[in-house]
Amino acid sequence: MMKSRNAAHAEESAEVEVLFAEAAKFEAMSKKIQASLGRLKSGDQLSKTTAKSVYSNTQGLQVMNDNVDKILDAIDKMLGPSEDKSREERIIRTGPDRVGLQDYLASLKRVDRALSQMSSTNLRVNQQAIGDFNELLSEGNNQLQALFRSILAENAQPVEPLAFIAKDKPFPVLEQEKVSRLGSIDSFLSSNAARNTSYSSRESHSIRIYAEIRGAYLSGSLHNLSAASISTSKRKASDEIYRQGTSGIGTYARGIESMFSAEFGNISAVFNRTDWGVAFDATCRKALAEFAKTLRELNMHIKANLATDCFLAYEIVEIVTNIGYRLDKLSGQLKLPFADALKPIRENAKSSLAELIEDVRRKVSSMQTIPADGSSISLTPEVMTRMQTMTMYPQSLASVMQSLGDGNWNSIAAVNANNANSSTSLPSLKSFDVSGDSSQLLAHYIMDTIETLLTSLDAKARALLKSKSMSGIFMANNVAVIDRMIRSSDLATVLASGSASTKIETWRKKGNSAYLDSWREPCSALMDVQYTNRGARPPSGNSGVIDSAAVIKGLGSKDKDSIKEKFKNFNTSFDDLTGKHKSLQMEREVRSQLAREVQAMIEPLYARFWDRYHEIDKGKGKYVKYDKGSLSAQLASLG
Repeated sequence: MMKSRNAAHAEESAEVEVLFAEAAKFEAMSKKIQASLGRLKSGDQLSKTTAKSVYSNTQGLQVMNDNVDKILDAIDKMLGPSEDKSREERIIRTGPDRVGLQDYLASLKRVDRALSQMSSTNLRVNQQAIGDFNELLSEGNNQLQALFRSILAENAQPVEPLAFIAKDKPFPVLEQEKVSRLGSIDSFLSSNAARNTSYSSRESHSIRIYAEIRGAYLSGSLHNLSAASISTSKRKASDEIYRQGTSGIGTYARGIESMFSAEFGNISAVFNRTDWGVAFDATCRKALAEFAKTLRELNMHIKANLATDCFLAYEIVEIVTNIGYRLDKLSGQLKLPFADALKPIRENAKSSLAELIEDVRRKVSSMQTIPADGSSISLTPEVMTRMQTMTMYPQSLASVMQSLGDGNWNSIAAVNANNANSSTSLPSLKSFDVSGDSSQLLAHYIMDTIETLLTSLDAKARALLKSKSMSGIFMANNVAVIDRMIRSSDLATVLASGSASTKIETWRKKGNSAYLDSWREPCSALMDVQYTNRGARPPSGNSGVIDSAAVIKGLGSKDKDSIKEKFKNFNTSFDDLTGKHKSLQMEREVRSQLAREVQAMIEPLYARFWDRYHEIDKGKGKYVKYDKGSLSAQLASLG
């Protein structure tokens, strides 16, 4: 039993040992497997790292390969222009005249492109070639500028403007073939390539060349018109009022406008649109400077002879303003230069308005005597001639007066203040509108001048003349001259809508009334006294005619003596006044007007007095010198 148990236990132990041995064998095998897996993982990681490195190196090689290709291309491009350098150098140094302008410009453009390509590589090996190409491009620009100048010089001889103005012919312009060549040259010279070369600057730009040559052509052509403007403006007597159109300034201005317009046509054909204004301004600058100098000299002449030559200032204001606006509309330029040139004359024109009124006061104040015969003075037609002349310049005066302001012409200080604050600009075209308020300004100025004249003359007459009637006839004569000169000229139209006629009539009545005051003396002699309480009314005939004999019969001796004295006084006064009346120098309308008014005063009174008392001397004529018919004839002879 025991042996069987031990045998079984030994058998189990052997099996356990076998199992342990197998387990140990499996554990050893597992460790080997784990070690193999570790080695596999390590090898895999190494493979991945190696693959990444190979991939990265492959990309770098591809980029390097591309860069090498680009460098080779750049070298090819670099070597290409260098290889063509001799050809372009030969063309450029030969010059555009022999090569032909278009081929020459094409060569310069190729040089410019090659220069841009070499400059973009920034390689030191190209520096010599870049310098050579810059030199070629600079030489080409200089030759193009010389050609540009020579083409313009072919038509640079000044012309005589009068030959074109008198026949109303257009001024010459550049030929189309030359315009085409000049335009091609300017297109290149105005490019960045031309401006960036070391030998090209703003001073040598095509606009500068054009302005230099064509500017001299314009100023040279217009020089004679400038001189003529000055000489014709001064060619008159010192006291003679300037007559419209006698100065050559109008022809000068027309020449400027026509030549400038033709020149703008040349410029717009040669240059790019963006350069038109700059080129036009630069080309006209010299001629405009000469024009401004001419206006300054004319202004000095006007200022020295303001009373007679202010009308030249008005004419210049109108002419220059109009051409300034027309040329500005054409080109968009020159309005400011014309305004600068015109400003001194415009200010002088404004000053003249106050100066003319002050001149009236000054001349009347300096009068030492007044004509003994009551005639008008020469100052009156002189002043009215000025006013008539003003109506010839409605546009310029409307502009000047609007700028000055209504009534400010009565004060020199106000005018000077206005000039000090005035801007340098051409007056607006709206200010040249002579309708409405603008036309009324001229009417107001004319009436202010007339009022100043008559007020000054009235004060001077009252100071120098002892007789009120002489003062009256003097004023009536001057008013008549004023009225006649208004009615016989455009002043009638200018003054038609205002109160001018009323003011003139007031002055006329004032003068007539002062003169008629002396005729009150014979009128007073014809005043008698009738007493209604001394019996019946004097008898009358069947026809209502007073019976003079009955009237005389009813008078007492003292009354009869009084009537005789009245007739004598009347005769003496009437004869004296009629003699003086006929000796006075009167304007035709004044004489006839005063004759009618005297007759209206005297004749009714005398007729009544004569009807009642003519029998005082029983027809002997001792006291009653005039019957009604002879008195009427005598009164009629006064006219």
